[in-house]
Amino acid sequence: MSRPGFRWGAATVGVMVAALLVAWVLARPELPVVLAALRAAADIAAVVALGLAVVPLLEEQRRRGELSERARGPLVVVGVLWLVAELAQLLAQAARAAGTDMLALTAQAAVQFAAATAPGRSALCGVAAAAAVALGGAVRPGAVRDRWVITAAAAGVAARAITGHVSGNVVAGFAVVGHALAAALWCGTLAAMVLTVRSRGQWARVLPVFARWAVWLAAVLLIGGVGAAAALIDSPAELPGSGHGRILLAKVAGTAVLLVVAWRNRSGWLAAARRHRIGAEDSVRRSVVELTLMTMVLTFAAALSVTG
Repeated sequence: MSRPGFRWGAATVGVMVAALLVAWVLARPELPVVLAALRAAADIAAVVALGLAVVPLLEEQRRRGELSERARGPLVVVGVLWLVAELAQLLAQAARAAGTDMLALTAQAAVQFAAATAPGRSALCGVAAAAAVALGGAVRPGAVRDRWVITAAAAGVAARAITGHVSGNVVAGFAVVGHALAAALWCGTLAAMVLTVRSRGQWARVLPVFARWAVWLAAVLLIGGVGAAAALIDSPAELPGSGHGRILLAKVAGTAVLLVVAWRNRSGWLAAARRHRIGAEDSVRRSVVELTLMTMVLTFAAALSVTG
C-alpha cells in the first residue's frame, strides 16, 4: 500500500475513535460502544471495498488496467478487514442478545441469532459479501471492476443499511439503501483514488469524472436521507430528547459541513487539476480533508444504527 494510503488509514482510525467518543457523549448510556466500533469498522471497510472495485471506471478505457492492478492488493486487504469486522460484529450482537459476553457465547446461540433475527441475517449477508470480495480479489486477476465483485460489495453495503430503526419500514428501508449506496460510492471512490492514483496527469483525468459522479451521488444521498427521516421521525423537536436523535443531528451537521467543503474543493481543485496545475500530493491532501469528514459521518451513521 502507498504512503498516502498508510497515512489515510491511520487518520481514519483516529477520526473513527474521536467520532465514537462524541457519539458516546451524545447518547450515553444508550450507545453500545464496542458494537458501534465494530459496526463502524465494517461499514468503512465495505465502503472502501466498493470504491476500490469501481475506481478504474473513472479512467479512460485504454488506461484502466493500471488502476486495476494498483487496486487489487488493497481490495484483498480491505476485504479481509471487512470480513473480520463483520464476523466480530455478528458475535458481539449475538452475545448482547444472549445477555453474555463474546468469550462466553456458545456456538448454538450464535447460530440461532444469525438464523432467526433480522440483524443476524443482515450480518450474515455482510459476512458473505466481504468473503466474496476478499476471495474474488485474491483469486481473480480481473477482480477489480468485475461486475460480480462490484455487485457483492454493493449488496453488502445495502444489507448492512436495512437494520435497526428502518428494518420495519419499507419506505424508510428503500430510502436508506439509496442513501447508503450513494454515500458508499462517493466516499469509497475518493478513498480508492487516494490509494491508487499516483500522478498529476492521472488526477487530471479521473478527478473530473469523479466530480460528475459526486454531484449525482450527493443528490441521491440527500434525497434518501430526507426520505428516511420523513418516514421515521414524527417531529424534529423530538430529536434532542434521545441519544439516537442527538447522534442523528450530529450526523446531519457533519454531512452539511462535508457538502460545503466538497463544493469549495470542486470550485478550485477541479479547475487546477484539469489544467495540470496541482500536483498529486496536493490532490491527495485535499482528498484526505474530505475523507476525514466522510469518516466522521460514516462513524456517526454506524453509531446511529446500533443506538436505542
